Parts: sequence; structure tokens; C-alpha cells
Amino acid sequence: MLKDKGQFCFKHSAGEDIYLFTLRNANAEISIINYGAIITSFKVKQPGGNINDIVLGFDHPEDYLAEEYLAEYPYFGAAIGRYANRIKNGQFSIDEKFYPLAKNRGTDHLHGGRAGFDKKVWKCDHYSNNKLVLKYRSKDGEEGYPGNLDITIRFELNNNELLYEFFANTDAPTTVNLTHHSYFNLNNGKGEIGDHTVKVNSSYILEQDDNLVVTGKKLAVQNTPYDFRIPKRINKEWPAIGYDQTFVLDENLPMDLSSGLSFAADAFSEKSNLKLEVYTSEPVVHFYTGKWIPVLKGKNGNQYGPFSGFCLETQKHPNAINISHFPNTILRPGETYHTKTMYRIIT
Repeated sequence: MLKDKGQFCFKHSAGEDIYLFTLRNANAEISIINYGAIITSFKVKQPGGNINDIVLGFDHPEDYLAEEYLAEYPYFGAAIGRYANRIKNGQFSIDEKFYPLAKNRGTDHLHGGRAGFDKKVWKCDHYSNNKLVLKYRSKDGEEGYPGNLDITIRFELNNNELLYEFFANTDAPTTVNLTHHSYFNLNNGKGEIGDHTVKVNSSYILEQDDNLVVTGKKLAVQNTPYDFRIPKRINKEWPAIGYDQTFVLDENLPMDLSSGLSFAADAFSEKSNLKLEVYTSEPVVHFYTGKWIPVLKGKNGNQYGPFSGFCLETQKHPNAINISHFPNTILRPGETYHTKTMYRIIT
């Protein structure tokens, strides 16, 4: 293994080398590839010495480019950008200038377009036992977005915590809303996640239209299946398609003093006796329970399908670029975009 590059895996069709990077300590081991900045594994050492890999993925990095996987693509473990979630009608305006985007989910734009950051080859800027820094330049016009955007993602593993941070700068006004798309299953990736207990510190979800694009309205979760303010099993009262909603985080949430981040959500598996806590700088978390995961052979011999994993995607409001009363997602020259999220494991 080359300390500055990681372990060579294969050569991408574009001619660029794909490497596997591993961050490790006595409690956990995280593997990440520079294709899509994908977290391929998140291995936790549990009492008794058992190893629990809590994210979905594949045994071999090449499998993330397989035709079978891309045909019904669920974005396993990838960086998402330039814009997370959906943008209505695949279009927006900045300073009265109109920008049409790639439409890759019906008439709408999803997760950065046909070839978003999840399909890009990132450059390694720093690599050590507990830290990885990857960079990518999104050129002016990529997927329809204006401006050259320089993005950095920084992963850091400390004790039982994985932190990731995004930074971005632009040379022209553009819109940015980045997240990471790991699917969690706290039972070593086995079976469905309906029996996991989840808490989300949110009193409101964002209303969605028939194509799951947010409309600009907030809906109270009280007396609905979307109320996770008190922990409950995911499948206790879930809709037929599970959950695929954006939860607005409450104000004045408990803070993690070491990171300065707000306590957004947690998940617990009684089977593995493992808890995942999510802290973030962002105002919303998108909770998705994997209804559209295709039937696939995953790593460690696991069979994946609908509800094999759940996502807690921290971000700003989807479609905010088109909704004036939502948080600002316009980045201008001279400004720096920054977001930070932490996953804490408790065994």
C-alpha cells in the first residue's frame, strides 16, 4: 500500500486510477474509494471481538460500476452533488439568469444529474491512518450548473466517530447542496431494517409532490407516522413505500461540544446492540428507508433488496434554489461553502 495514494484497485475507463483508502483505529475501520468518494465499508469492533460492517456496499470496488448495479442505481455510500435530492423541473435562476439542468428523474433533477459527484474520480490531497482528503473540480456547465466549483471532502476517524466535511468555492454564482449517501444496516448488513429503532429530532417534514419534490410547505409530524421525536421501530407504522422524507431539524437541539454539531438523529438495533448517532451543521435530514434498492448480491455474501438499509442524509432543504423562503443555497465568488456531519457509534 502506498501511504499517499492508498491501495490501487483498477483503472477507470476515463484512464484514471481508482484507489482504496482505509482509516483505522482500535474501535473502527473505514474504507473509501476515490471513485464517487464512496464509503465501501464501516467496520465496528463490538464487545467480544465481533466485527459489524454497518453500511451496504460491495466486496470489490469494480462492482460499483457494474451494469446491473447502475441499471437501478441506489447511490450506495457516495458523495452527492452539486445538489442533493430533487430540483423541480430540472431548472433554476440566479440573478435573473435561467439554468436548465440534466433531467434524470422524470422531469426533475436528482442528486446532481446523470453523472454527479457520485460518479466522478476524486484526487487524493492527504491520506493518513485517520484522515483522508479528496478533491474534485466540477467544471462550468457540468450537468447544467454554472461556474467552476472546487470541492473538498475531508473524512476523519477519531475513536468511535467518523466526521466528514465538505468545502467548496466557485468562480461564478452557482447553487450547492452537498451530502453523503451511506445506507446503514446495523446488523452487519443482513436482512431488512424495519426492526431498527430510530429517533429524529424534528417536529416538521417538508411536503412533497407526487414526484417527491418538496413544495415549500412544512407539515407537522404530530399524530402522523412521521413522528420520530420519541424513538420507535421503523416499521411500527410506516407507509407501504417506507420513508423517503425530509425532516426539518428542531431549533436549540442538544449540541456535541467537541464538534459544535447539533444532535439530528439516532438509530439502534436490538439484535446487534449497536447505536448510531448523527450530528450535523445542516438544517434538515432526509430519512430514506431504501424502498427502491434493487435485488443485488452485496458484500459478505449478503443479499440486498428493498429495505435492506436506511439513509440519514444531512443537507439543506431540497429544491431550496426555487423556493425563496427556504435557506440560501447560492454560493458566490469569494464565499466558502462548508458543511459538517459526524457519525458516532455506541456499542
